[in-house]
Amino acid sequence: MFGKHLKIVEQIAIVFVFAVIVPMSISGFIINNINQQSMRYQLRESAVLIANMVSDEIDFFNKTVTSNLEQAVFALQYFPTQKAKNVYLDSVAKTLPDCEDLELVDESKLQDIDRQNTLNKKATFPLKISDNQYLVATYKLDAVKDELFRSIADDKRQIYVLTGDGDLIAEHNYTPEAYKKTISLLPEKLKKNKPVIFGDVKNQPLVYVSKVDPEITIIVNTTEKVTKKAITNNSLKIILSCLFATFAIIFVVGLYTYYLYINIRQLFKGIIAISKGNYERQIRLLTTAFTPHEIIFLAFEFNRMATEIHKSYIQLKKNNVELKQLNEFRSNLIDTVSHELRTPLTSIQGYTSRLMRQDIKIDEETRQKSLRIIKEQSERLKRLIEDLLTIPDIEGMRLRTKSEQVWIPEILEESRILIKNKRNMEIVFNLREDFPLVDADKDRMLQVFVNLLENAAKYASEGSKIVVDSAISENTVKLYVKNDCEVIPPKKLNKLFEKFIRLDDNTTRTTRGTGLGLFIVKGLVEAMNGEIELHSDKNCGFCVELTFKLAKVSETV
Repeated sequence: MFGKHLKIVEQIAIVFVFAVIVPMSISGFIINNINQQSMRYQLRESAVLIANMVSDEIDFFNKTVTSNLEQAVFALQYFPTQKAKNVYLDSVAKTLPDCEDLELVDESKLQDIDRQNTLNKKATFPLKISDNQYLVATYKLDAVKDELFRSIADDKRQIYVLTGDGDLIAEHNYTPEAYKKTISLLPEKLKKNKPVIFGDVKNQPLVYVSKVDPEITIIVNTTEKVTKKAITNNSLKIILSCLFATFAIIFVVGLYTYYLYINIRQLFKGIIAISKGNYERQIRLLTTAFTPHEIIFLAFEFNRMATEIHKSYIQLKKNNVELKQLNEFRSNLIDTVSHELRTPLTSIQGYTSRLMRQDIKIDEETRQKSLRIIKEQSERLKRLIEDLLTIPDIEGMRLRTKSEQVWIPEILEESRILIKNKRNMEIVFNLREDFPLVDADKDRMLQVFVNLLENAAKYASEGSKIVVDSAISENTVKLYVKNDCEVIPPKKLNKLFEKFIRLDDNTTRTTRGTGLGLFIVKGLVEAMNGEIELHSDKNCGFCVELTFKLAKVSETV
């Protein structure tokens, strides 16, 4: 119906991939590439810097030795004999740091000393005095190494110092394999007195500096270990940082999505419940710092709406019940009017027409009988109309009564006269002669007992009596109107106070009535601040118990 739509979690996952994973991956790749370029440039620059530093150290050491030799040569011209010169040179050699020997030699002897020092791994520093005479200083090679590599002792690069003939005279972090590989990559023709980068591995730059004076070559080899530390480790750190940032974002977004999804599902369940008629359903959110304010507001408004709908639904059900009751009341009222009013009106109409006839002569006895029947049926209509008019006042709690002192025996005797007792049932009043006055409305009280006695006479068993008993206490009086009949079940007994309720059994099936008597009696009694209860058992059959308050000024009649 709605087509294929993605769920919120699926949409968030897709957005997350395109908004976070892809940009993070691209950014990590770019940053890593830039870092490699930067570190590669730094490795080259640092290799060149180290080569220059070693070259400067060699120049400084060479100048220092040359200066010492020039001073010695200057002093030698003041010694007259060769012996004195040799003694002086021995004393100078002892004063110079790391100098093993200092002597005057010719060119052939110089070459022999140079070869011997090369074999013994010693450094030779000659200073020409004349055409065939040289002042030669012999230094320990280890001392030369210490001077050359003192400032870069902690650097992990490999450094080689070669003579003009290609002999290795000093090295730093030397390994034979790396040395052979580096020498194999060295160009045949070297540029002089400036650093040159060579080699075929871009992340492991090789730098050489070929010097003319002294004639040596300095080679700096960037090893794989240095590259790994500078480039590989940094790349790994960048990748790990990107992964950590991605996982952190995934965790936060996942946690947010979890709370969001749970709360949205609660909204879905609430909407489904409302659509199925469950108006009592309330949304209960999982409220945390990750719960959006809009979701909380939506849930609050939804719950308020559901509450209002539920109230309206309850009110609608109540109104439906009331309408149903009103419809039943209307139907019962029509039925009652059509049955209860038709008979007396027919009688009145018939006897009235009879009395008005001129073609026949009516004797006095017949005329009196007709008038009596007309009077009885008129009173019956009057009582029925009074009952019907009393119903709205009882239901609306608008029934008005007046408080006066009423003597019950007088009310009962008057009721005996007013009731319709076609079956000539015997009515017995078991009341004291000094019966006290009660606080009630005389007219309403008469209406109560007319209804009760007429009802008792109508439904009592054949040949039984209707009995009215009493019980007087300090502040109240109880009256019991009893008639003999079959025991009424408690479930049906409790419904007799409702409108238009009549018992459908063998006793009442053929008995006509409105079903309003006990409903009106209850409303009248309660309006006079009295109480009414119904009882039914084997001993009394059916009994109506009335309770009224005694009048404040009690009189005995």
